[in-house]
Amino acid sequence: MSLPNEQIVTPWEVSCNEETGVDYKKIINHFGCSPIEQNLLEEIKKQTNSELHELLRRKLVFAHRDFDKIISKKFYIYTGRGPSSESMHLGHAIPFVFTKYLQETFNAPLVIQMTDDEKFLFTKKSFEEIRKFTFENIKDILAFNFSKKTFIFSNFDYSHKFEENTLKIAKSISLNEAEKVFGFNGNSNIGQVFFPAKEIAPCFSSSFKFIKDFKHCLVPAAIDQDPYFRLARDKAPILKENKPSTIYSKFMPSLKGIGKKMSASDQFSAVFLTDTSEEIKQKITKHAFSGGKQTLKEHRKEGGNTQVDIPFIYLNYLLKDDQMLFSIKNAYENGEMLSSEMKNLCVKEVQKFVLDYQISRKEVNDDVVERFMSEREF
Repeated sequence: MSLPNEQIVTPWEVSCNEETGVDYKKIINHFGCSPIEQNLLEEIKKQTNSELHELLRRKLVFAHRDFDKIISKKFYIYTGRGPSSESMHLGHAIPFVFTKYLQETFNAPLVIQMTDDEKFLFTKKSFEEIRKFTFENIKDILAFNFSKKTFIFSNFDYSHKFEENTLKIAKSISLNEAEKVFGFNGNSNIGQVFFPAKEIAPCFSSSFKFIKDFKHCLVPAAIDQDPYFRLARDKAPILKENKPSTIYSKFMPSLKGIGKKMSASDQFSAVFLTDTSEEIKQKITKHAFSGGKQTLKEHRKEGGNTQVDIPFIYLNYLLKDDQMLFSIKNAYENGEMLSSEMKNLCVKEVQKFVLDYQISRKEVNDDVVERFMSEREF
């Protein structure tokens, strides 16, 4: 779905003004979802009896559909991953970090869909490549240490078990509707047109026989996935199910600047979770777009721009200490901190995140994968 003034946000493409980045207010208005406002943040604190996650505090998780209506009820969480590369990057990691927070604070069951079929249908990669990516990405995801109340599945292997719901959803969506919502055209293959029904089906608890008491569904996702779940909400009455609620995060931008999101297809746009500490240092120091001024004199006088400075933006995602982040922001904007110093701070924080993750990833073996891919009652 295209947005006004050349901003494009779809499940397969995100492009925007390279200088100003994504206009999230415009997305909210165009998609018709709701901004996360202070009263909802207070209700989250009340219901969880805990402090808000930094992604919520900093408006990096910024929009929702009816989360306020299920927050005091039992719900399960549904999220997913399209295995398009052998290794995930930081942009892939952030939604799973937030999903882990939701699972822990709300003590909710979690189902994770690996949309390997989508990647086969929408890319030129072979079936065998996608299979390999799927298995490796499952290990990547489980390294975030989700609770035992987690089920992860491959569409290749498991989606036939909710085929009844998939078919009912597919039957309810006309070709005109699919073209309007997802931008399909005469060049789209018929598998692509059918796929959305497969991603929508897990929004409904009847798709999983082992979920008994959790009739409501919460979907944490990046905002570009909203077309799926807006359609899911429209089709819920057909299955006599509750409309899924959603909560949306912003995109982690590319190393190259705020005009593009991080992409696995460009190694110099992304920090991968397999990168070494030295590779992380090289990527950030050499490739991360800086909001600093051209000369030292100008920078000391005018300060840096944290709105476009990629190292600061990454710190905004990863640094847990609000006061420290505020101090860094002030020092940089006042010209007291140089771009090189900002990059060094970013390097250390990203290195720590990735190293901690890699230690956890080593613990995920085939037995762990088999256990989390096994059906069991929650």
